[in-house]
Amino acid sequence: MRSLLLATLLLLSPAAHAADVTIGRAAEPSSVDPHFAGTGPNGDNATDIFDRLIESDADNQLHPALATAWKVLDPTTWQITLRPGVTFHDGTPLTADDVVFSLARAKAMPNSPAPFTRASRGILSVIAESPTTLLVNTDGPVPRLIEQLGEIYILSAKAADGLATSDLNAGRGMTGTGPYRFTGWTPGSRLDLTRNQAYWGTPPTWDKVSLRFIRQPAARVAALLSGDVDLIDQVPPADAKQLATSPKATLFSVAATRLVYLALDSARTQSPFVTDPAGHPLDRNPLQDPRVRHALSLMIDRAALATRLLDGSAEPAAQFVPTGIGGHAPALQPEPANLPEAKRLLTAAGYPNGFGLTLHSSADRLPQDGAVAQAIGQMLRRGGITINAVVAEPYAVFAPAASRQAYSLFLFSFGTTSSSSADGLTSVLATYDPARGIGAFNRARYSNPTFDRQLADALADFDEPARNAKLAEATATAMGDAAILPLYWQVIHWAARKPLTYLPRRDEATAARYAH
Repeated sequence: MRSLLLATLLLLSPAAHAADVTIGRAAEPSSVDPHFAGTGPNGDNATDIFDRLIESDADNQLHPALATAWKVLDPTTWQITLRPGVTFHDGTPLTADDVVFSLARAKAMPNSPAPFTRASRGILSVIAESPTTLLVNTDGPVPRLIEQLGEIYILSAKAADGLATSDLNAGRGMTGTGPYRFTGWTPGSRLDLTRNQAYWGTPPTWDKVSLRFIRQPAARVAALLSGDVDLIDQVPPADAKQLATSPKATLFSVAATRLVYLALDSARTQSPFVTDPAGHPLDRNPLQDPRVRHALSLMIDRAALATRLLDGSAEPAAQFVPTGIGGHAPALQPEPANLPEAKRLLTAAGYPNGFGLTLHSSADRLPQDGAVAQAIGQMLRRGGITINAVVAEPYAVFAPAASRQAYSLFLFSFGTTSSSSADGLTSVLATYDPARGIGAFNRARYSNPTFDRQLADALADFDEPARNAKLAEATATAMGDAAILPLYWQVIHWAARKPLTYLPRRDEATAARYAH
């Protein structure tokens, strides 16, 4: 009888039966190679399979992960200590050589649409001083070095040395230290994972994870309510209200740090989608004139986008990061739409009758991104701009084209995953310079020497409050130049079938490790 009772209890124990989860994701990755592109969809995949030296919590605050300690030996020398006893999915131990390999591989990744070059900015050498100790030398003070290095996912050198992105996409070398092991990827359909029984951190919740890529919002919501999936991301604002009262589901929301903005081709004297009002190419690019960029900004009703189109699931923005993130400049507030002033600026710049533009956007990366682009197109028309077309494309097509400078005006975003605006300013607004690891996401090739000097001064300051004040000053310079046109910060929604819960994060990550 006692044996029968014990067997029954074991069968009823949560640990004794399979716990599987199916997650419906809006955006598909361009690759499962964790070093191919530093984009949100790619990072969401990597988060479950791989670890980094440090990790961020739900509020973008940093904590040790594969690195347990770091110290500055002198202004250009850092020593980093790795967590002992960590093993890769194939059972081999994590060593400093794996970190050296991963950092070098990410830096040298060819044809990346969103390279990790900023992570290696200022680094002269990374040396495995011992199996658990790294020595990093920089070409000058880099106070945020651990945050930079912490962007890179750590791959097994033994498993992945010599392999290209195509190999990893085929499943070879996908060996990390994360809570879940890679099982298979079917592009356009799904990614499958299994539990890593030897995970060094909090034991993973799920035995099997299936990530299904469901681009259409209505299809994701329907899949959740029907039970085809257990969790979905990028819940549209209109559906969030319905799901918040559903007896089948629970809604999880957070005010995120992702800035949605318009990027403008301000670098080239001729731009591919700039025309005169009749549709003929112009011999000079009006987007190079800051008066024109300011005029476009004044045509946009940010409050209407946030409150009406997005049902309150957004906060109008005038800079890179919201309140509470280092580098926020309190004096920068969103301007209301002002069509007479926009007309005055256009006339002063020599375009009293406006000119023609095509607006490009993703169709599946952000909540309502296609609808937002259409609404902005209408606002610009009312301001006197001829909108030749509004084109919304799948993100997997749109992002690489934006990186190739294929567009003149396009809707993009940047999610701040650290505690300050430094990464965003360095990646999106600093003058494009791959050799120095800056401007990696500066797809419009904006350049302002004053801003560059202010940013460089901020990034070299070891005093965090002083550094944040300098970041705010640099931000004011770029926004005064209308380097980009900030639109809004998102409020992000996930929904899960009861009783599953999800930890909503300001960095917007959708990963099995945050579902329970």
